[in-house]
Amino acid sequence: MKCNVGKTEQIIRITIGILVILFGLYFKSWWGLIGLIPIITGSIRYCPVSDILGISTCNTKNKQ
Repeated sequence: MKCNVGKTEQIIRITIGILVILFGLYFKSWWGLIGLIPIITGSIRYCPVSDILGISTCNTKNKQ
């Protein structure tokens, strides 16, 4: 998989994912599990939706 998530977007995705999980725990809702998606895509620095749309925020020298 090629990198299509830049460093700044990676930090934002992981932060949003953690917040969604925390809100899910606070409100005792299973919807908090949706927070795993941005955490996973931020961690592996690949988003299939961005790939389909042809969007890449990854720096060209960091692409694998």
